Amino acid sequence: MIALLAMTCDHVGKQIFPQVVWLQIVGRLAFPIFAYMIAEGCVHTKNRKKYLASMALLALICQVVYFVFMGSLYQSVLVTFSLAIVLIYAIDFAKTHLNFVGAWVVVTAFGAVWFVSVGLPILLERTDYAIDYGLTGILLVVGIYLAKGRAMKLVVAAVLLVALSLNSETVQWYGLFSLPLLALYSGRRGRGGFKYLFYIYYPAHLACIYLLSLVI
Repeated sequence: MIALLAMTCDHVGKQIFPQVVWLQIVGRLAFPIFAYMIAEGCVHTKNRKKYLASMALLALICQVVYFVFMGSLYQSVLVTFSLAIVLIYAIDFAKTHLNFVGAWVVVTAFGAVWFVSVGLPILLERTDYAIDYGLTGILLVVGIYLAKGRAMKLVVAAVLLVALSLNSETVQWYGLFSLPLLALYSGRRGRGGFKYLFYIYYPAHLACIYLLSLVI
């Protein structure tokens, strides 16, 4: 819920009040928290195919809307998370298939993710195509998933957040303030049946903010 509120502040700040810096500062808390929880989702989900399909389908719908209404090729954070989940599944497949097939799957997955997140932005440099948070953002989710133990997960998250901040705007450094919040995570599911709220809220709040910006 903290990440959801922070994300809303960030998007309101960028779309309607770009001069209000504190909205974007608060917004930096969202991505690391969501990234951590996506990694946790890959651990605890009972249906991996459904988990990936839900994320990828919502990402596809959002991208179609972005392109139709704004002509934008910028890839949302849902695409970032979808690519991270694909990498995680490929790595887990390779762990259980210690042969040529396993190696081929993980190398192909890494190659595809690199091309989509690094290669295509170079090829399409005259457009606004980019993956939200880039390859480092994808690796943040994967790194947290692969790390063993809460302390190591936080260390990996800290290192990759620093790497992300070095290649981003100065405000991105405030993302490190998400680490104390993540340190409080108990490893257990929260109260309330809000599972699908987060899937619905993302496109819904973006649509409301966009419409409000048009009115203003």
